[in-house]
Parts: sequence; structure tokens; C-alpha cells
Amino acid sequence: MRQHRSAGWTDAAAPPEDGLSTVLTRTEVQRAASSVPGREFVQVRTEIPEGVASGWHVHPGEEVGYIVAGTVELQLETGEVLLLHAGDGFLVRPGMAHNARDVGPGTGQMLSTYLVAVGEPLSTLVG
Repeated sequence: MRQHRSAGWTDAAAPPEDGLSTVLTRTEVQRAASSVPGREFVQVRTEIPEGVASGWHVHPGEEVGYIVAGTVELQLETGEVLLLHAGDGFLVRPGMAHNARDVGPGTGQMLSTYLVAVGEPLSTLVG
């Protein structure tokens, strides 16, 4: 298991830095090849402190997520805003800009599984 925090990955075989590591605590649960050529599964547990937003970002593949604890506002580039509570699931399409903000009380926690391009940063911040 690898932890992704502001200090970076804990081992030398780190994937590319992804830009969200300075505002979120992310723990990689698992990473494995998929049956889709050039894609891999990455499962990550993310903690978002109360009142903090991830910043607008994209992923190089699908994100299928589940809110473990707290309440998270998920804004999509389409203008849709989802208010997600513990027990809610969500899906973000590849390349879709989105922003997640913990609305409290407490730290929001989510478990996301990504089907992403091998060797690409898991997330890229966008303007």
C-alpha cells in the first residue's frame, strides 16, 4: 500500500505526481492491470478536510466513487452539482473537469476506483 500526501509517495516506484497531493490525503489501496489494453485499475481512499476543495481537475479515465463518511459537494463542468452523503455513489467520466468540496461537519472520506491510462498522472489540475 502506498500513501499519497503532500510529501509524496512512500516508495521509489512512484507514479507521476498529480497536483492534488497538497490539499488532500490520499491512500492508494490497490493498483492492478485491467483487461483493457493500456489501462489499469487504481483504488484510492481520499480524505478531504472540512471546508477544503480539491480544486478543478480531470482524470485520464473513469472514476467510480463511494462516500464513506461526511458530506461532499461534487461540481461537474456541465454545471451539475451533486450533494453526496455517506453511502452515496458517483461516477465521473474521463476528462470531465470536476471539483469536490467537503461541506462538513468533519472530514469527508471517499473511496474511488479509477480505470486510467497506465503511466499518466491520476489527476491533473485544470484552470
